[in-house]
Amino acid sequence: MKNEEPPSSSGSLRSWLKNLFPPRGSEPQNRDQLVALIREANRSAILDADGQAMIEGVLSVSDLRVRDIMLPRADVVMVGRDDRLEDVLPVVIESAHSRFPVIGDDRGEVVGIILAKDLLQYCGDNGDKFRMRDVLRSAVFVPESKRLNVLLKEFRTSRNHMAVVIDEYGAAAGMVTIEDVLEQIVGEIEDEHDFDEGAMIMQRSEYEYTTKAHLDIEDFNHYFDASLSDDEFDTIGGLVTHTLGHLPKRGESVTIDRFEFRVIRADSRRIRLLSIHLPDNTPES
Repeated sequence: MKNEEPPSSSGSLRSWLKNLFPPRGSEPQNRDQLVALIREANRSAILDADGQAMIEGVLSVSDLRVRDIMLPRADVVMVGRDDRLEDVLPVVIESAHSRFPVIGDDRGEVVGIILAKDLLQYCGDNGDKFRMRDVLRSAVFVPESKRLNVLLKEFRTSRNHMAVVIDEYGAAAGMVTIEDVLEQIVGEIEDEHDFDEGAMIMQRSEYEYTTKAHLDIEDFNHYFDASLSDDEFDTIGGLVTHTLGHLPKRGESVTIDRFEFRVIRADSRRIRLLSIHLPDNTPES
């Protein structure tokens, strides 16, 4: 049997598009036309909503830069180079993160990374043997301007999961993880903020809560005995976005009525997760 050469990737794409949209018979000439075809596939039930969002996420990753998704420095949980074990452990336990930047004289100077699992050997009777330099790992630094598709390739090649974002002066500006990049493509990935199945609000302390951004305002009002308006928007995420006047990035906050909302997770299309802080004089629900 005669061997045939495999079709080129560009030829495969053209063939796929012709099969997907036979009535139109025209290939997209630019990204906007391609996105339009993908959305038409969704409207025609050829492609489901998750598939559409994922393809559009792949297309958007090359346009986004690290600064667009990074966690700002002010919101990064850090430990000090000279901290003792009794100083570090409460931070690790409370935050429930697995990796922590280690800073020097100020928050702009990151000297390395520690992993929570490396501290296990010092629990119990070995606490007095802890030395930060013994568990300190090298940090990966990336500029704010790096494109996400390039960063994702570097993460895959180096097998690093986290990088410190630096500004034009070389100071730490924030932090970015491989999970942050992947969420631009596949949507929300479970982590320490996630809820039990079906839950929309999680109480974390007497005055601190976490909520999914698509929570209905009506349900929010019922839970907190509040009276936020739902005349223009149905969800808390929509109300927060409208109040800020733009699609917020992670770490941005706004106060509405007596509630302080801070964005925990957001992508290039919408807010996903919010923290809520109530003033101390607000009674619990």
